[in-house]
Amino acid sequence: MATSDELVRALVDDAGLFPPEELGMAAAVARHRADQATASPVLTNRFVCPVVRFAELREHLTDRDRIELIALGPATWTTCREIEAVLDDPRLVLRGFETALPAGAAEREEALAVADALAAGVPGLEVHVEVGVRPVHGADLDLLALHGHRAKVRCGGVRREMFPSAAELAAFLVAAAERGLPFKATAGLHHAITHTDGTTGFDHFGFLDLVAGTALAVTGAPVAEVEATLLERDPAAVVEATAGLPADTAREVRDLFRSFGSCSTSEPVDDLAALGLAVTAFRH
Repeated sequence: MATSDELVRALVDDAGLFPPEELGMAAAVARHRADQATASPVLTNRFVCPVVRFAELREHLTDRDRIELIALGPATWTTCREIEAVLDDPRLVLRGFETALPAGAAEREEALAVADALAAGVPGLEVHVEVGVRPVHGADLDLLALHGHRAKVRCGGVRREMFPSAAELAAFLVAAAERGLPFKATAGLHHAITHTDGTTGFDHFGFLDLVAGTALAVTGAPVAEVEATLLERDPAAVVEATAGLPADTAREVRDLFRSFGSCSTSEPVDDLAALGLAVTAFRH
């Protein structure tokens, strides 16, 4: 049987440059160095950086730095050239590329061609393509699977309309599970348990709720059941839902739900510790 903490190893990507934290580059790099030194198993120690800020990032690095980088930007040939320009920098190791799937046919064709070229040119590169969830378009997920790329799902943002409903997010999880299509999540998942933000009044999904919902999806649960799990606000119930899964199910969950980007790298770790899930073993 798996334990809950096995489901959250190497789960959190460093998105400190993005709202609401929105650190300056110097502060973001300094925090990332500190996180590398602390080496929490919950963190991936991958740094999400827009391609347009690569030059700024490099200005703040020393010869001792080694940053595992996730590049973010539109999938255009210009972006491709900007990424290729930093591949020889020994301080940067490109691990991922994140982009969005355009709506237009011509733009979509170019985006997939660029993503394909990057994946072919950088061994082991993980390409995550953001797709909408209103509603989930199975054809888009099929297209990503055909090209060998992964999905990215938005769980929140700085405006209320950027948050999917629980039903929409549940439908995405079920669709991804049906296809065996790995995904990462972004935005709004700083805390472990689903809650209402005291400042904005926005309802945020908990990342542990998302893990629990993914566990249901990989076992073939219907959308309504996954939706109810995403809405669960009782910490004990969410922990129980993730505890004691068969080891093979736990592996399926993390093979599907790869990571999520968080502007805070301390809040997810602190939340898990408060729930008794302080992860100290080897990483996923």
